[in-house]
Amino acid sequence: MDFTTLGEALAFARARIDVVDAKVLLRYAADVTASTLAAYPERALNCEQAMRFAEWVGRREYGEPVAHIIGEREFFGRMFHVTADTLIPRPDTEIAIERALECLHNVASPDVLDLGTGSGVIAITLALECPSADVTAIDASAAALTVAKQNASALGARLRSLAGSWFEPVKGERFHLIVSNPPYIEEQDVHLSRGDVRFEPRTALASGADGLDDIRHIVRQAPAHLATGGWLVLEHGYDQASRVRALLVHAGFVDVSSRRDLAGIERVTSGRIDTR
Repeated sequence: MDFTTLGEALAFARARIDVVDAKVLLRYAADVTASTLAAYPERALNCEQAMRFAEWVGRREYGEPVAHIIGEREFFGRMFHVTADTLIPRPDTEIAIERALECLHNVASPDVLDLGTGSGVIAITLALECPSADVTAIDASAAALTVAKQNASALGARLRSLAGSWFEPVKGERFHLIVSNPPYIEEQDVHLSRGDVRFEPRTALASGADGLDDIRHIVRQAPAHLATGGWLVLEHGYDQASRVRALLVHAGFVDVSSRRDLAGIERVTSGRIDTR
């Protein structure tokens, strides 16, 4: 290592990784704020901090996601612990939260189900944003469910966590809202071997030849688990909105519509079960 100060460390990293990533890693490695990093480049690093930062830069240079290196990612204004056993929370999923909260607006004490909860960002955020809700989170991965439980405890969210595949743990139960960010990438999509997704669980990313296998399953099963007037909210791929809308209409959902993400892409589709 040929750096001993914050400024020198940042210069070292800039030659190897993206500058935004470098600043995040340096803030965590040196335990400083963004303002300190900007205002005091001459501030000294101790040996442990310098070694930690150099190691982290190497891991990021190899391609490991920043969220996995520092162990957390912000979502809806809160910090969530993440591991290689979970998806990394992304801003697009906040569109699903916003739509879900709209669906719950007139329900006094809603029962909510989050399918494939992963790190728990959807379930926990809904539990905190809608304190009157009883929220159930399901995941087939025991490791992911452990992360979700840790996040719920750390953030003070009341959550029922169940292990199992999709609706299996809640047979016979009905909910006012079912929400999911399921796997929706095509099995042969080249993007699965690029960028951050290389380090995320493939089972949480890919779903059949057209990416819609899990969404089809959820849409088919959801009506039997929704109360009259209940909503299904699904995140999906950038080019899947029209097909997901068609699946919902075919399954008997009404008021079917899609919401656009920050890039203007239809990313979240919802529908309501009116009668049974």
